[in-house]
Amino acid sequence: MDLSNPNFYFNRELSWLEFNDRVLEEAQDKTNLLMERLKFLAITASNLDEFFMVRVSNLWDQDGDFVSEGEPTALTPLQQLRLISVKTHEMVNRQYSCLNRSILPALEREGVSFLEYSELNDRQRDMADRYFKSTIYPILTPMAIDSSRPFPLLNNRTINIIIELSERDKNSSSTAVLQIPTVVSRIISLPSDSVKQQYIILEDLIIQHINAMFEGYEVQSASLFRITRNSDLSIDEEDTEDLLGEMEKSIKRRRWGAPVRLELEKSMSRSSREFLEETLELDAEDIYEVTGPLDLTVWMAFSGMLRNDNLRNAPLPPQPNVDFLGRDDLFDVIREKDILVHHPYESFDCVVNFVREAASDPNVLAIKQTLYRVSGNSPIVNALIQAAENGKQVTVLVELKARFDEENNIIWAKKLEKSGCHVVYGLMGLKIHCKICLVVRREDDGIRRYIHLGTGNYNDSTAKIYTDLGFFTCKETFGSDVSKLFNTLTGFSTASGWNKLAVAPLTLRDMFLKYINQETKNANEGKDACILAKLNSLVDEEIIQALYRASMAGVRVRLIVRGVCCLKSGIEGVSDNISVMSIVDRFLEHSRIYYFENTGNPKLFLSSADWMPRNLNRRVEVAFPIEDTNLKEQLVDILETSMSDTVKLRIQRLDGSYERVDRRGKDHIQSQLRFYHQAVERVREYRENAQSKVFEPILHGE
Repeated sequence: MDLSNPNFYFNRELSWLEFNDRVLEEAQDKTNLLMERLKFLAITASNLDEFFMVRVSNLWDQDGDFVSEGEPTALTPLQQLRLISVKTHEMVNRQYSCLNRSILPALEREGVSFLEYSELNDRQRDMADRYFKSTIYPILTPMAIDSSRPFPLLNNRTINIIIELSERDKNSSSTAVLQIPTVVSRIISLPSDSVKQQYIILEDLIIQHINAMFEGYEVQSASLFRITRNSDLSIDEEDTEDLLGEMEKSIKRRRWGAPVRLELEKSMSRSSREFLEETLELDAEDIYEVTGPLDLTVWMAFSGMLRNDNLRNAPLPPQPNVDFLGRDDLFDVIREKDILVHHPYESFDCVVNFVREAASDPNVLAIKQTLYRVSGNSPIVNALIQAAENGKQVTVLVELKARFDEENNIIWAKKLEKSGCHVVYGLMGLKIHCKICLVVRREDDGIRRYIHLGTGNYNDSTAKIYTDLGFFTCKETFGSDVSKLFNTLTGFSTASGWNKLAVAPLTLRDMFLKYINQETKNANEGKDACILAKLNSLVDEEIIQALYRASMAGVRVRLIVRGVCCLKSGIEGVSDNISVMSIVDRFLEHSRIYYFENTGNPKLFLSSADWMPRNLNRRVEVAFPIEDTNLKEQLVDILETSMSDTVKLRIQRLDGSYERVDRRGKDHIQSQLRFYHQAVERVREYRENAQSKVFEPILHGE
């Protein structure tokens, strides 16, 4: 059978849009609290922004009529762009329908409302006028457009007003553009009684006072628009002597990339629309008319402004990992046994403390770490700086090419270098995406290496909202591999003969294919065979074909794929033994777990890598085995609980859409809440046991 048949695959871009649809469903879901629905709505908008800036831009840059390599659905870029346009226009209509017809009316019933300027009472109008004159007016910069002043280069994703003007007493018209300032809040709180919370949108206030900007002219129309630009950085690394300097230049150029999308008010005049369409060189399918505030990402910030705690989920504060509770020395704990930490249910503090203790411990000689995405005020980076200042040998591999985190990473890289750390700015042609921290410590019995490996970034902020897994060990086999990997990344060492790690782009693809093919072989021999995987994206054609062959041999394949999935489940005779699921809930599913039945002796791996060509071919990634029986049981429980979710899990259908689980006759299982309650219960049991030991009686004969 020809497994390269285009009918056996979903297009990557359309599959991603299906994922964003699932996020939008959470915004539409009236069983979710209102502020949570607003957050999901904002996330869909933020996701779409990045999708256009990167994925759509990439398609624009390709030959429109030529099917690119690695496109199993055989769609040309032009065909993909047309399908994307239809899908995204439908999605944008649903976004604004959700906002205008459901969420905002529901907020009004809760006493929260957004007013037009004409609806303001005298007190509110006085406050709004004073605020405009004192704060907004001084920072506005109208930009005329004429023969000497061409259409301005407007920043990516900013909201602007296009104004049509006529000069008084003259039969002439002019055009101007005004950018809505980003240095003040877009949502302005109005004075109101103690029960109500009322607001006005900044751009509404500016348009109300637009005449003040153009004395001697009459404003004929003023309408809002927003441009999304190509923001995919392109650097010729082979001809670049200074990667850091070239990245800094490219980040500045990103603001002025070619327009790929235009959003505008539906009420915009025809002449203004045609002017923008012609000036920006966009076609009708690239233009999105909306009724309501442009840039729905603003609702993420607003969801945190409201006083109404009853409209948002109760917080789930991360719990301490019980293995570290009551212990002063993390290294003692890791020497005793391997430890698994499940974020965000269990706190990321143990990872931060691991680096902090290493920084201050006089017996620690060296720290080596990879950094892909870190927070704005990263405690881990600060600890690495402190370690260097304390005289430790500190080596940090900072990936400058981490998309949309380049600027932040450049800042940290410079600070690390100034503090005395050895900083490696990524590798030519590869992104360093693996998550590894190595601590080299001098002990009574010699040098010992302590290691943290993870599925997620060393980012204390996202660790509170992403589900990830971290692993601590000091086993020599892991230590030897990790040291070898760092030597390969920082020097000219050629790595071979790994003990535990599978490393992309060297051995990771082969490792995954080996275990998938072994399950296929076992099934053909009549043995039990099963593959379970939890990952973010499944795109790689070679992996998909291996899974199809496994299914055809009778292997039971169950996949939790959060986002893009090009594999098509349920094809008779090809993938009818494969089920694909997706979970969208309050935390972003981010951990990667791979399970192979292996005839009753399961092999379990955690990884920083998804099953995508970029992860397996163009990134430095790591998969590492979990071998301790108790930890393997924990991972199996995570997989089984996730796949048993009856609240937030959706199942892929043959047409690529996803449907919720039929809950009739099933227990109410919301996997993320269950994991959190398990973490709480472990801490409770630990503290109860610790309490009972305080009052432990002395028995007869002791």
